[in-house]
Amino acid sequence: MIDKQVSSAAEAVRDVFDGAVVMVGGFGEAGSPIELIHALIDQGAKDLTVVSNNTGSGEVGLAALLKAERVSKIICSFPRTANSTVFPDLYRSGKTELELVPQGTLAERIRAGGAGIPGFYTPAAVGTPLADGKECREFDGQEYLLERGLKADFALIKGQIADTHGNIIYNKTARNFGPPMAMAAKVAIVQANQVVSPGQIDPEIVVTPGIFVQRVIEIADPAFESELVAAGVSYP
Repeated sequence: MIDKQVSSAAEAVRDVFDGAVVMVGGFGEAGSPIELIHALIDQGAKDLTVVSNNTGSGEVGLAALLKAERVSKIICSFPRTANSTVFPDLYRSGKTELELVPQGTLAERIRAGGAGIPGFYTPAAVGTPLADGKECREFDGQEYLLERGLKADFALIKGQIADTHGNIIYNKTARNFGPPMAMAAKVAIVQANQVVSPGQIDPEIVVTPGIFVQRVIEIADPAFESELVAAGVSYP
């Protein structure tokens, strides 16, 4: 039997190393693996390259990881949101590098990385500053940019239910980047509200098969970013 369940968030992120590329699931609050991110802050890995949709809110979760100056580069689509109070100063001071990627392109770069596709052409960002330095080709009279697939050393993902073999189902839109990130990472780490025995999840509704997941941790009562921000919480 392959039992991928670990006993704590700290154990789940124990081997994230300095300089690692870490994908972090979530679309804003939906699907943000806050407990895993906080465990990574406690673990101490630094000089990370983070791939995520945005840069977090307030001073919790991903924003707290940035505030702790553990992230040297972030690859994302939305570096500024209503409550993104940490990243702008880090960017202006040169402490954190930004690679801005259109959201559809980001999703496809992650998917391509997981599928073993080194690059693809897209019309997104043609004629903009984001095209600088990228190969441009014409197909059927339209210009396209070459974009590279993205891979990661680790992915931190939030699911709704997992089994101990690593099969995952998600809570509606909290699914977002989780499935392709699990495929694109060498080590996919999933926190789930509930971890069950093999066979308790209908295989017809599994979204991320366990073959793409290396570790699962049960977080029965996960924190919600908006509630922490509203309460003025700062981690740690």
